[in-house]
Amino acid sequence: MSISQRRLPYCNFLLRLSVVALLGASASAQAAEPLRIGVPVGLSGANSVIAPAVVQASQLAADEINAAGGILGRQVVLEIADDASSAVGAQKAYDTLVFQKKVDAVIAMETSAARNAALPIINRGKIPYIYSSFYEGRSCNRWMHVNGWVPEQQVAPIVDHFMKERGVKTFFLVGSDYAFGRGMLKFTREYIEKQGGKVVGEEYLPMDGTDWTPIVSKIRSAQPGALISSTAGGSPNVGLAKQIRAAGLSMPYGNLAIDEGTARTMGDTAAGMYMSASYLTSIDNAQNHKFLAALKAKFGDQAKTANDLSEPQYEGFYLYKAAVEKAGGMDAQKIVAALSQVSFDGPRGVVKMDRQRHAALTMRLGQVQQDGSIKILQTFENVDPGAQCPDLK
Repeated sequence: MSISQRRLPYCNFLLRLSVVALLGASASAQAAEPLRIGVPVGLSGANSVIAPAVVQASQLAADEINAAGGILGRQVVLEIADDASSAVGAQKAYDTLVFQKKVDAVIAMETSAARNAALPIINRGKIPYIYSSFYEGRSCNRWMHVNGWVPEQQVAPIVDHFMKERGVKTFFLVGSDYAFGRGMLKFTREYIEKQGGKVVGEEYLPMDGTDWTPIVSKIRSAQPGALISSTAGGSPNVGLAKQIRAAGLSMPYGNLAIDEGTARTMGDTAAGMYMSASYLTSIDNAQNHKFLAALKAKFGDQAKTANDLSEPQYEGFYLYKAAVEKAGGMDAQKIVAALSQVSFDGPRGVVKMDRQRHAALTMRLGQVQQDGSIKILQTFENVDPGAQCPDLK
C-alpha cells in the first residue's frame, strides 16, 4: 500500500469532521437567528389614537421574553408596520411583513376592514396569526386565533344594565359603516329585541366621516331611552362623543368601541359613558399590578394608558411563546394547533383560545368617571364567546 493510499482513510475522517462542524455551525447560527413577529397597527388613520399603547405593549412583551431567554433560545424582534387603519394600508403592510420581512407570526390589533384585507395574505404566507382586537365576531381562518371579545360577550352587560337598572325601553344605535360597526349593532339590535326592548333608530357614518350633526339631530328627534354606539374607535369615538355632548343630549350612553386610554384623553366628554371590557387598569390582581409597573418602568412619563386593546396584544406574545414551546419548533401548522391548547395567566386572568379559536373571558361593566378613570360596576366571570367558528378545521 502506498503512502497516499494509507493517508486516504485519514483524509476521509477529516472531511467528515469538517462536514459535521459545518452542520453544527449552521444549526447554531439557525438557533441564534431572531424570531420575527409582525405588528401591523394603525399608526395613522382612525386607530392612531390607540396605536401607541399597542406598540408599547408589544415592546414590553418582547423585552420581557428576551430577558428570560427568548422563545426556544431565539430572541424576539418586532417588525412594526403602519396599516393606516384601512384595508388598502393593511394589504401593503402585510405584503411587506410576510413576503419581504418574512416574519414568523403576526400579532395584531386592527380594524375589521384591515383584518379582512390581510387574511388572504396570511393564507398565502401560511403563518400563525393572533388577532388581539375586540371585534364583531365570526371571522374564521385556519391560521387565526382571537383573544379579544365578541358581541356575545360584550353587549349583554350594557343592555341588561340599561333595561334592568335604568328602566330603558327604547334605544338608538349609531355606528361606523363597516364590518365592525354594522356587525356589532346587528347583534345589539337582535339582543335588545329579544329582551323586549325597541330600537327607534339606527344610523351609520363612513369610517373617515367626522360630521355627526345629521345623526345627532335624528337622535334628538327620536328621544330614545338610551344610545349605543359602535364606531371605528379612536378619533371617530372622540368626534361622536363631543358632538353628542355639545348637543346637550343626556340619555344613558353605552359605547361598544371605547377603550380606557381614549376615554382618559376625552376628559369631561366621556364622563358618565358606559363600557363593557375584559381588561381595565383597575383589575386588582398581582399580574395586572406587575404589568402596569413594568409599563411605567420601561416608558416612564411616556407610558400610555393600558387598555382593552393593548393588554390583549401583550398577552398575545405570551400565548404565541407557549404555543411555539408546546409545538417544540417552528412548524407553523403545529404552532397553530397548539394555540388552541395553551393558556396565559396575565393581567386580566387566565386566557385560553380553546373555544373555536376564541376565548372565554371575564367581562367588566364599567362607567367613565369625571377624571377619566373607569369604575367597575359589575363583573361577569368566564363569559362564553358562543359558536364563532363551528365548521373550522
